[in-house]
Amino acid sequence: MLNPIDTEAVIREGGAIGRFPGGIHEGVAWWLGSCLVVTQRAGRIAVGHDGHPAIAEFAKRFCLGAINAQHYACNVRFLGLQTEKLLLAALKSFGDVPGAWLSAGEAEGGLVVRIKLYNRQGIVLDDTNGLAEIRRLVAEDQVPVPVNAQAKGTVEPWHPQLTKREDLP
Repeated sequence: MLNPIDTEAVIREGGAIGRFPGGIHEGVAWWLGSCLVVTQRAGRIAVGHDGHPAIAEFAKRFCLGAINAQHYACNVRFLGLQTEKLLLAALKSFGDVPGAWLSAGEAEGGLVVRIKLYNRQGIVLDDTNGLAEIRRLVAEDQVPVPVNAQAKGTVEPWHPQLTKREDLP
């Protein structure tokens, strides 16, 4: 592992959370993207973020990890700047698709970055539905990598076209 982290301290509370810089770095997003695809056996995921300037690189790295996860050739539907509520509505409309929402905020002592992971039912990951396995993969430096060039997935910019008023933030 080129830039190790304290996996117990960072990979928790539904994904990863930590101070930036110092506790978490952009490589963690790559690892989580790859691990989410493999642990959820996903051919497609959805990713959105809160638009904080520091989060753009984290979102890019998350998507790169997801499209480079073993043999899955994952299609990432990248929603870009969205609310978490709109991401969840998009996950519901896709049906059977896991996802991630990335956010950043100022806190005492600096910036805190959060990567929240969702399973296929739109439920935040915890130690019973995938997070423990992701933590183990990262801790043991077994983050999934692509098996060959044909296994590489794609990132597709996507803008939700929701028709139900109650789905809107």
